Amino acid sequence: MKELKNRLDTAEKRKNAIRRVALVIGGNLLFAIGINVIITPMNLYSSGFTGMSMLLRMFLVDVLHAPQIPGLDYLGIIYWLLNMPLFVLAYKALGKEFCVTTVISIGIASLCMSLVPVASKPVFDDYLTACLVGGLVSGTGAGLVLKGGTSGGGQDIIGVALSKTHPNFSVGKISIAINTVIYGVCFFLFDIRIVVYSMIFAVVNALALDYQHTQNRNVQVMIFTKKEGITDKVISEVRRGLTYWHGAGGYTDEDTYVLTTMVTKYELPRLISIVKEVDPNAFVMVNEGTKIYGNFEKRFTE
Repeated sequence: MKELKNRLDTAEKRKNAIRRVALVIGGNLLFAIGINVIITPMNLYSSGFTGMSMLLRMFLVDVLHAPQIPGLDYLGIIYWLLNMPLFVLAYKALGKEFCVTTVISIGIASLCMSLVPVASKPVFDDYLTACLVGGLVSGTGAGLVLKGGTSGGGQDIIGVALSKTHPNFSVGKISIAINTVIYGVCFFLFDIRIVVYSMIFAVVNALALDYQHTQNRNVQVMIFTKKEGITDKVISEVRRGLTYWHGAGGYTDEDTYVLTTMVTKYELPRLISIVKEVDPNAFVMVNEGTKIYGNFEKRFTE
């Protein structure tokens, strides 16, 4: 029985690993398509480190007249170089595993942005359609990368690293600061219409990303069970603490364990699976969107 359980656990881990790789590759490919195929031909600019890379590419190609390499776009190379200093920050603040997966993910992102060709002519005739479709495609791709348990790089690394030591800090604050600089530069270099539509694209992109990015949405879980063992498994496998007390059923008057914990929405399925494994008859209450004040670890999926 133990050997069978080990085999099942190994198969489950392999399945999860394949799923994560598929999400990271597919997400980065979608993001590159949104940027190179839809946004760049319209002369629009993205937000964050991608927007910085696009401005530097324009400077490199249009001002310095760097020779174009057939089949290769400079955007991915510049994006990789901008992220290199952040790898050290990721290693120190978020650990070796996160750093390694982030390096791989950013490498895939850079490769996709370098190899996905920039469309020779716009896919759409008007700016608003390009903003909406491009934002949905690239934002969904970025969200899938985060759902795969790693980072798209740039402000994601900075924001999550700082949130470790500053609980009220968020990626959004870093994004606002970076985007203010990017669109400020765009305002002086380009037509105001380009700046406005680029900002519309950034908003749609952020909304699409947020829809996919579920791991930082907090949920409160209360578990009512008559069996022991759930607490230890949750602590060891989900790595979240629990508080429990002894209760009694109002109808049966039987002794009951009442457990409560806070997890992210992404961790919830694993928690429910553990509860069902230990006690299929357990009663579970889930309250989404709970605000938390105090010591609650923000993390990327693992």
